[in-house]
Amino acid sequence: MSTRTFAMILGVVFLLVGILGFVPPLLTSPTSAGHAGHELTVTQFDGYLLGLFHVNVLHSSVHVLFGIMGLLMGGRWDTARLYARIVAVAYALLAVMGLVPALNTVFGLIPIHGHDVWLHAAIAVVAAYFGFGAPAETRVDGGSPVVSSH
Repeated sequence: MSTRTFAMILGVVFLLVGILGFVPPLLTSPTSAGHAGHELTVTQFDGYLLGLFHVNVLHSSVHVLFGIMGLLMGGRWDTARLYARIVAVAYALLAVMGLVPALNTVFGLIPIHGHDVWLHAAIAVVAAYFGFGAPAETRVDGGSPVVSSH
């Protein structure tokens, strides 16, 4: 898979997940799901998406933002690589923050604990490959992208 394809696919996934976070029937109440103890100051659309991932309006908005970024930046290799790097660094930071009780709600604004930790870590690892390790794509005579050896 190319870096551009990765950015586009991740963009679509982030956008869809972000939109799903605004669909109340898909959100399980934190108290009815047995998940209490995470104090949030922003409680609009607060719940567990698909019963697993704690989201609220800000969390879902971040997903929408990363989705739009992926779609806009996925058209060219250099911007797709930058997008992958941004995702890798941001999501690695979020994974670490999710492990720290004082930071796992981003100061009461965005829940990033529980299942979000492993998901954010996995996204960071894959994005790091495409942002820092995947071979560069080049165009030869205006044709289809080819993977270069350097």
